[in-house]
Amino acid sequence: MTEAQSNWTSAGHSVPTELDLHPETAALAATIKLPAGFRAVAEDPDFGPAISQGMARVEKLLRDAVANSDPLIDATSRHLVEAGGKRIRPLLVILSSLLGEGVNDDVVKAAAVCELTHLATLYHDDVMDSAPYRRGAPTAHEVWGNSVAILAGDLIFARASITGAELGPEAVKIQSRTFERLCLGQLHETIGPREGDDPREHYLQVIADKTASLLSASGRFGAMFGRVDSAVEIMAEYGERVGVAFQLADDVIDLTGGTASSGKTPGTDLREGVPTMPVLLLREAAAAGDDAAVAALELVDGNLTSDEALAAAVAAVAAHPATQQAWDVAHEWAGKAVEALAPLPEGTVKASLAAFADAVVTREV
Repeated sequence: MTEAQSNWTSAGHSVPTELDLHPETAALAATIKLPAGFRAVAEDPDFGPAISQGMARVEKLLRDAVANSDPLIDATSRHLVEAGGKRIRPLLVILSSLLGEGVNDDVVKAAAVCELTHLATLYHDDVMDSAPYRRGAPTAHEVWGNSVAILAGDLIFARASITGAELGPEAVKIQSRTFERLCLGQLHETIGPREGDDPREHYLQVIADKTASLLSASGRFGAMFGRVDSAVEIMAEYGERVGVAFQLADDVIDLTGGTASSGKTPGTDLREGVPTMPVLLLREAAAAGDDAAVAALELVDGNLTSDEALAAAVAAVAAHPATQQAWDVAHEWAGKAVEALAPLPEGTVKASLAAFADAVVTREV
């Protein structure tokens, strides 16, 4: 995908030379892409360098936080940090801080805490899902085994907690409550809805806890440490809503995204039996007498061990209107995120936050 076709754009500024970055870290920070709607803020003479420098500082802190003198522990801890990613959570911390004083040492630490917490959960998620790839690279458990991958995730969360403790008791409380929600979301997904629960509402709560909680904390931290108290709750609510939109978009991308672009096999959620929004809507359609939905579910509920069976199930679900309906739900939540920004003053940062909400539901990967 070329930059012209991508929904992501360069930050627009080089990594500052005054920062003492490891060459690999500097190279990674220089390639970070922002949502296309961030072009205005990326090119702003004040905000652009603040984001570029802030993200570079976060990259350095991430590397420092996971470093270990033991070669194996160091390699396992660095595995996902070096795999890159769009760094959406630290980006939201930094952008939220620009509503106030901007990027300072505490903002950088808070951004690193959010990303380290996220990375820790990915190690565990990949073990639970038996995922072979993450960000186009073999997952940690594929390289070192389940036990090492789980312990590496635990270690990274410990490092996140150490960094968070430097920000004071309120930050520790926010991170702890966020991690509690992450665990509850995973538990509720594993257990499934109880008898009488609405499956769609159950799933929305699951993704609010599993994905949106950390984006909510990111928005909260950015406003809090950017010293703009009036925006703390606004950014927490924005992050919550945009997080739900982000995960709903991922649901559809799992069906429509290609292996080459995403590093994942399309239909991974189907194979793992995860009841994502397209499948939930498909089941609703089948219950209402939709023959095409019934036929698609026969494939979805069948044996998906072979790649051929999985591909057939993916094609059937992707072709059904339920998939477009799932996109519509994602766009609805993105709209709710923009609505949450209403009390903020007009300006480049607010416009970029609104564009970010749109970008998460129009991306391809």
